[in-house]
Amino acid sequence: MKQTFVNYDRLKEIVREYPTPFHLYDEKGIRENARRLKDAFSWNKGFKEYFAVKATPNPSILRILKEEGCGVDCSTLTELMMAEMAGFKGDDIMFTSNVTPERDFVVAREMDAYINLDDITHIDFLEKVTGGLPETISCRYNPGGAFSINNTIMDTPNEAKYGFTRKQLTQGIEKLMAKGVKHFGLHAFLASNTVANEYYPALAAILFRTAVELKRETGAHIAFINLSGGIGIPYRPDETAADIMEIGNGVRKAFEEILAPAGMGDVAIYTELGRFMLGPYGCLVSTVLHKKHIHKDYIGLDACAANLMRPAMYGSYHHITVMGKENEPYDHQYDVTGGLCENNDKFAVNRMLPAIDIGDLVVIHDTGAHGFAMGYNYNGKLRSAEILLKEDGKTEMIRRAETPDDYFATFNY
Repeated sequence: MKQTFVNYDRLKEIVREYPTPFHLYDEKGIRENARRLKDAFSWNKGFKEYFAVKATPNPSILRILKEEGCGVDCSTLTELMMAEMAGFKGDDIMFTSNVTPERDFVVAREMDAYINLDDITHIDFLEKVTGGLPETISCRYNPGGAFSINNTIMDTPNEAKYGFTRKQLTQGIEKLMAKGVKHFGLHAFLASNTVANEYYPALAAILFRTAVELKRETGAHIAFINLSGGIGIPYRPDETAADIMEIGNGVRKAFEEILAPAGMGDVAIYTELGRFMLGPYGCLVSTVLHKKHIHKDYIGLDACAANLMRPAMYGSYHHITVMGKENEPYDHQYDVTGGLCENNDKFAVNRMLPAIDIGDLVVIHDTGAHGFAMGYNYNGKLRSAEILLKEDGKTEMIRRAETPDDYFATFNY
């Protein structure tokens, strides 16, 4: 069974200070994981993790990662603003956007962020709206077709809206060089949330070969290659976690076989992980409000899909621990639900759990990424607080819960 990073007695103390529901984050786990990633890629002198802000957009979390040597990957104007708020600047910021508004590009240029272009037409658009181009530009590659490795990973880049085609990469880099761009990055994202250790090395090989071809075709200096995200976490108890050391070694092997012989041993390797960095180090803490017995047995929580959308949106599995009952028999079958007026507002369907009572504390695991971030206000539900469990065992509220005043603040009445 999955273990919680906070024990029952400590959680009861936390709940006395902060009413449920709330998202709780484990600072110690976050820091240790960031160090593991850095160690796995320490063979590359230029390595840097650009944490995907979209996964957990909170300045306090970003500051922790900054202290561990990470940069940030931003997709929107407000994410850029949050990065600045957290102390990031210049090449500590990667701006990876699509269907990009003018203002977003302007601010990214003002901040001297790396810009990762999603489309060949954005070359002229960026130049027009910002009055010029930076010396370094990254291009996002979409190879098309289907991407598979040993039948363990399958995705369809051909159906994705992102990136340049292979032909457009050559055309785009030649155009950018003619406009004075001197250094280039190459980026691709081909699979999502996979724990297969083969993914990053296979992606790296594709990007490394493409970089060698681009240098040969255009003479461009490829300064960095961004392996993007995609490394997942084991949401289910019986899944095996990705081995980041094995992944790092696999990328190193591809680097030494492809880039180094081509005289490109100075290329920096970047990642932009979100789920891998934060997912296991957050949980949603909730209290049982009601029990309902009709055609099925239902457990109603004070949290709902507005606090964690993934099960309702994707049918995703999140493990559930009934605190204090970890060692009791899992002999009751429940649907665990929230209170939205939508029948898909269910954290679990036909889940075997211990007998649950009103007032029990429930922990929903692995919400540290794409948890709070995907919250919304349907039915007038208010977003919850975010609490940091610090390394010294103390807690800090890093985002307060919304109030009805927040909900009504944007109305004109």
